[in-house]
Formats: sequence, C-alpha cells, structure tokens
Amino acid sequence: MNTTQTPCRELQVLSCRPGTEPTLVDLVLSPPGWTCRAGQFVMIRPLDWGSELVWPRPFSVCDVSDAGLRIFFQVVGRGTRKLAGLQPGQKVAVWGPLGRWFRIDENRPNLILAGGVGIAPFVMLARREKTDNLSMLFGHRLDLCHYPYAEIADRIESEAMRQTTAADIAAFETVLSGRIKTLSGIGQVLACGPEPMLKVVRRYCLMHGTEGQISLENRMACGVGACLGCVGRTVTGEYVQSCVHGPVFDVRDIDLGE
Repeated sequence: MNTTQTPCRELQVLSCRPGTEPTLVDLVLSPPGWTCRAGQFVMIRPLDWGSELVWPRPFSVCDVSDAGLRIFFQVVGRGTRKLAGLQPGQKVAVWGPLGRWFRIDENRPNLILAGGVGIAPFVMLARREKTDNLSMLFGHRLDLCHYPYAEIADRIESEAMRQTTAADIAAFETVLSGRIKTLSGIGQVLACGPEPMLKVVRRYCLMHGTEGQISLENRMACGVGACLGCVGRTVTGEYVQSCVHGPVFDVRDIDLGE
C-alpha cells in the first residue's frame, strides 16, 4: 500500500483549455508543492461547488512540475462538464498524490499500452524516465491531434492506431497481442485505458506469460479508502479498494471478470 502523505491544498486554475474536440480538456493548476509518480492520481473539487455535486472527481496526474499540476481529462458527466468550464483564477481543493504507481524496470523493455485519455499518466513517465527501454502503442478513437501523443512520441518510440470501426478494433487487438507476446520473459507492459481494453491486455499477458501492470478507472468518491466505492476483486476473491491498493495492479493479481 502506498504510504505517501496526502495533503489537501487549495490550488488556483492557471488555464483550462478544451481543444478543438471539446470533450477533451487540458487543465493546469498552480504548483502543488509536491511531486509524484506516473500512475498516481488526485481528487479535485472546485471551492464553489455547492450541495448539487458533493463528491470530488479523481484524475490521473498528467504531469507536475514548477510550472503547475497538469490534468488531461474527458468530459463524461456533470462533474467533468462543470470542471471543463473552470476559469483562470478560480480555486479548487486538491488532495494527493494518491495511490500506487507504475513500476519501471530500467533493465528490461517496458511497453506502454494506452487507450484514449489513458495516455495521460504516460506524459510524465516519458519525460522523467530513461527512454532507451520504453516504447508505446496508442489506441484512440478521436483524431490524434486531440491527444498529447506528440509529447510522448518526441521522446520514445511510439505507434498510434485509430479505432473507428469493428475492423479497426480487431486490427489493434492483433497488433497488441503480438507486442505483448514479444515481451514474454524479457519485459513488461504498462497499460491504462478503458476497461474493455484492459481486459484484452490482461488476457494476452496471461496467455503469453508476459508481466504487466494495469491502471483501473474505477469510480471513486474519497480517494483514501474510506467510502468503499471503488472496490475491485482480486484473483483470490478478496475485495480491495482500488484507490489505495491501486489504481495500478499487477495483471496476475486483479480479476476483471473476463
């Protein structure tokens, strides 16, 4: 379990920019005064939210530096829709960093498997880690220009595959399986994306005997293990909170109900 302290801070919105695809938002907050590891997350709640929206929202950390805390997210409901409307100067409550992170092995190949906004935590990973043994396969539905793909591709070997049809999805799965198989016994995969993709990643990791880590996108209300709203099931039948035991799990430990 992660033992990192999780202070709550009030941060100021520096910028909040929906792109040409309005459902994808790049949010930058003032520097939080801490650092974190790729795969960890924060809980965010604007100070002006009333009783209509009680709970904060969880987000993977895209990057954090002296320039600020960056969050790249997708509008999927009322909370994220309101967050997309934040203006510079507004204040938000942020607690974190939270959860377990991706563990890199610098002595072996590490393949990033990202799907959609699941690319977010790998921006920081590509910027911070040694790039010699790091590569990425990215599956996406919207046009590539809407994602921070270039920021990663400029640093590590990367390939992107767009999925708009059933044939595209099947082709991506074939490539994904082949990539995972080539790492059997010599490397590992690091995956973040929608649950259907994570199920496929886990299945092929187990099939090919390849080590892997996956980041779950379970709904969370507190982020610290108190509300039991984000429980997942382990392969031994135990139920654990993904916010404190994850969100990054070894593929051999977590049961996704395939």
